[in-house]
Amino acid sequence: QVQLVESGGGLVQAGGSLRLSCAASRRTFSRYAMGWFRQAPGKEREFAAAISWSGSSTYYADSVKGRFTISRDNAKNTVNLQMNSLKPEDTAVYYCAAGSSKLAQIDYWGQGTQVTVSS
Repeated sequence: QVQLVESGGGLVQAGGSLRLSCAASRRTFSRYAMGWFRQAPGKEREFAAAISWSGSSTYYADSVKGRFTISRDNAKNTVNLQMNSLKPEDTAVYYCAAGSSKLAQIDYWGQGTQVTVSS
């Protein structure tokens, strides 16, 4: 079992930045692809970004490409999401996820952290 705990959410003005972090409970963290999904009120959960187990490959949704950067530190069992140039439409609960390559299958979810971008 892998437990994922997110932190770093909050309220920010449009154009601002936030950095989300996800800490994993087990040393087998490095075996998993990691990523972030988000769910806005009244909408389905959607993919935002993913990173391979080694950190050598990253993937982004078109809506965040060029603004968000995902990274991981396998020595510290953490994955981060740097979010710049935030827009009101980025407002959502952000969930950390661990799973197979490109997160085609999700094995573990975090509890979520709220990100609110005011206009």
